[in-house]
Amino acid sequence: MTADNRSGDAAPGWLSHPDSVAPTVLVLGGFLTAPPVYGRMVRRLMDRGAAGAVVADVWTPDWLLAGVRDIGPICTRSGRSLRDAIRLSLEVSDGAPVLLVGHSAGGFTGRLLTAAEPLPGRRFGAARWIGAIVTLGTPHRLAAGQGIGRRIHNVASSIADATVPGAYFAPEIGYLSVASRAIRSDLSGSGRERLAHLLYRSVIGRAAVPGTEGDGLVPVVATALNGARQLVLDRPTHGPSVGPQWFGSDDAVDEWWPVAVETWRTALQYRAQVSPPVGRAAAAV
Repeated sequence: MTADNRSGDAAPGWLSHPDSVAPTVLVLGGFLTAPPVYGRMVRRLMDRGAAGAVVADVWTPDWLLAGVRDIGPICTRSGRSLRDAIRLSLEVSDGAPVLLVGHSAGGFTGRLLTAAEPLPGRRFGAARWIGAIVTLGTPHRLAAGQGIGRRIHNVASSIADATVPGAYFAPEIGYLSVASRAIRSDLSGSGRERLAHLLYRSVIGRAAVPGTEGDGLVPVVATALNGARQLVLDRPTHGPSVGPQWFGSDDAVDEWWPVAVETWRTALQYRAQVSPPVGRAAAAV
């Protein structure tokens, strides 16, 4: 994956001031979502200091096709949006590696973009261009049984775990997994609590017992990525269709965004110290 000569050969300007450069954000949407879902969240990130933002050009029909075929086309479309974010970073962030925010299944897409060849014939190797991968309600740990957990496992998570397991490129890439404990499952509770129990079981199988905490769709325990920093919030639900407050709402963004920027900046500081990049992140490009 390439951007242009300015990003390939010359030392990017951010290396001289990694502590003060503002991030360019790439948002990768979740399963069955479309870019308009993230419009308000992007504006909130801009209000809180993002230098620029791009939402991946992935739409609901793309996800429906992925359920039948594989996640390759979604990764390709997301890779094109990453190139757009890299170009924007050259303009507004002195070429700093992008801060990638993956909501739900978009977190798998973000990890796959760093792999050299996650799927036959699809080569991304974009680790050099990504400074942090922040996942919002991404079920990194899934049951291989029935339900949505099995489908996501087959389409995306098993490929990510095989090619870029855990925080594979740390510390050159910062990893942050964000979860929520907003809804506790309860078979004798409210309708939302009973539904949460069924959904949690579809993600992690029998590990979902009454009292399991999660965001209404994905339990907290499923969001932990090996080697990543984890942040658990109290109030947001998984998406705007689950409740009035979700990971993209004002209060939630106020909680996870500062930690995301800190995670991203720590990775930039590491890269600045060892520039040119070393290790697997450099080898993958």
